[in-house]
Amino acid sequence: MQPAVIASPKTGRELVDEYFIENRTRLLEIAAFLDRLDRVDDTLAQRDFRARAFREALGVLTADAATGDATRVERIQMIFSDPTTEPLERLDQKSARGAYDRWQMGVA
Repeated sequence: MQPAVIASPKTGRELVDEYFIENRTRLLEIAAFLDRLDRVDDTLAQRDFRARAFREALGVLTADAATGDATRVERIQMIFSDPTTEPLERLDQKSARGAYDRWQMGVA
C-alpha cells in the first residue's frame, strides 16, 4: 500500500526559490566533511560506523525517489536508527552517537 502523498502548498519554483540557498550550503558542508575524512590517513575513521552510515545515507539521496514505499527521509532515518527493541541494561560512558552500529565493529 502506497503512503498518502501530501501535496505541497507551494509550486516547485516557489520551493526552489525559498530553499535552494540553504540546502546548497548544507551540501557544501557535507562535501567539506567528506573531503576532510578523505584527507586523513586513518582507516579507523573510514570504518567508523557513523561515517559508514553517513555514506550509505548519501546513496539514498541519489537513489530513485520511487524506490519502495518509504520516502528518502524515512529510509535515511532508518539507516541511523537503532532497530533493537530491548532496553539496554546500562548506558556506556559516551554521549549519543547519532547512528546505530549495525556493523558491530566497535569502531567509534
